[in-house]
Amino acid sequence: MTQGGEAMGRDETGRVVFVPYAIAGEEVVAEIVEAKKNYARARLVELVKPSPARVTPRCPHFASPLAPQPPSPSPDELRQERGKGVPEGRGMGVRCGGCHWQHIAYDAQLKFKTAIVREQFARVGKMPAAPVRDTIGMSEPWRYRNNAQFQLDADGHLCFRALESHDLVRINECHIIHPLLDEMFRALDFEGTDFVGVTLRAGTKTSQKLLILQGRDDEPPAISVDEPVSIAYQTPGGKVIALVGKDALHEELRGRAFRVSPPSFFQINTARAEMLVDLVERYLAPRADDVLLDAYSGVGAFGLLLAPRVARVIGVEDNLFAVDDARANAVEWSSVEFQRGKVEDVLPRLKSKIDIVVADPPRAGIAPPALDALIAHAPRALAYVSCDPATLARDARRLVDGGYRLIETQPVDLFPQTYHIESVSWFAKP
Repeated sequence: MTQGGEAMGRDETGRVVFVPYAIAGEEVVAEIVEAKKNYARARLVELVKPSPARVTPRCPHFASPLAPQPPSPSPDELRQERGKGVPEGRGMGVRCGGCHWQHIAYDAQLKFKTAIVREQFARVGKMPAAPVRDTIGMSEPWRYRNNAQFQLDADGHLCFRALESHDLVRINECHIIHPLLDEMFRALDFEGTDFVGVTLRAGTKTSQKLLILQGRDDEPPAISVDEPVSIAYQTPGGKVIALVGKDALHEELRGRAFRVSPPSFFQINTARAEMLVDLVERYLAPRADDVLLDAYSGVGAFGLLLAPRVARVIGVEDNLFAVDDARANAVEWSSVEFQRGKVEDVLPRLKSKIDIVVADPPRAGIAPPALDALIAHAPRALAYVSCDPATLARDARRLVDGGYRLIETQPVDLFPQTYHIESVSWFAKP
């Protein structure tokens, strides 16, 4: 299984062939749909020898080509839908691309994720003996997402995107969104509206709900609602306007509440986010006189939860909304500061000593200038929270070459039923 979630095989020439919805170890019939010089992509046509790990997907919207397909519309129905502006593809066998691995038993998903992280360290990081532990899974790998983004079709139906497509897929049910989101999903009716998209967010520990409406105009609409939910309007330019209730929601980690504004990032799996904090704390082993750098700090979760154990916390974050949230979340801490800016810009000119670091970069990883500056500051320990094994392996190579030792990498499954992999890596000075 590859990092992109597809099974990989080779043809008689040795060319790599990627087959979505196949499982490593299966014997299948697949049809080449895209041929490149060094690889090809294929469509799964038939299972000759299924994997013991193959299971029946729970969701009827799951995109497996082997699942029963919805009936194709008649020519008249197709013309009517095109007349409404519905993207070609909805109702024609196109399925949701939100989940990738519902056809794989959960214990096998965890093993594949562990193997993918190890393969990326070996191939990208040139570290074949990297100490990657087995992936920690969830006891209940469903209904975990506290955030879901939908598009609206011409009839006002909530839709997800199809796999590798801009086609919209009308969604009647989703098995990975949290019950609080499911409540909103089932109560909402956007027929006759002209919104572009809808984002549902919830504080799974606080039971707060937030509905974000993406509009086509700068002026927000008049809104009334009977449900206990806050509503915000996002203009085409990205401005967020509170319409009903609060302008942000609060979520709890380790019993501490964090304000999260609509444009701010927060881990989509609250329960597993707490495990990430536990790992970071164990790896960094904070001391009372330490200065902690929280790079890509978001709303300040890591830094603030570790603040009681260190002398000072410096957070660096580029998102203005997240910085405002972090400062509000840190109002009682005089020893905590948050600086706005790119880590690669702020870190090289930071004069303070840095003893320990937690870095939670986006999928692109840590920019090379930021890595160079981090190595120059020479903290004794670094906890690297990653959502992309390839960029993690790339950055790990640079850190090891810069004098650090990789003690261990612990994958944590924040995204069951998908190929996405979160992990925390522990680097230390010898």
